[in-house]
Amino acid sequence: MGQVIIRNLDDHVVANLKRMAALEEKSLEQFLREVLEERVHRRRESFLEFARGVRERCKPIDIDPTDLIREDRDR
Repeated sequence: MGQVIIRNLDDHVVANLKRMAALEEKSLEQFLREVLEERVHRRRESFLEFARGVRERCKPIDIDPTDLIREDRDR
């Protein structure tokens, strides 16, 4: 597994993160791991939802293009 080091965080940010972790009775490391995993999962789900919408809008239709050309030509 990989590791990440984040430098130069403001002290108040670290203190607030520790407080949030303590409220959930977790270590700061576990709390941050879960936050990051959730963020990645949410981003992936958002992309999959977008892809499903594109796929739905791009479904093939049963229209003969010849009919469309004739219809347009006859106008």
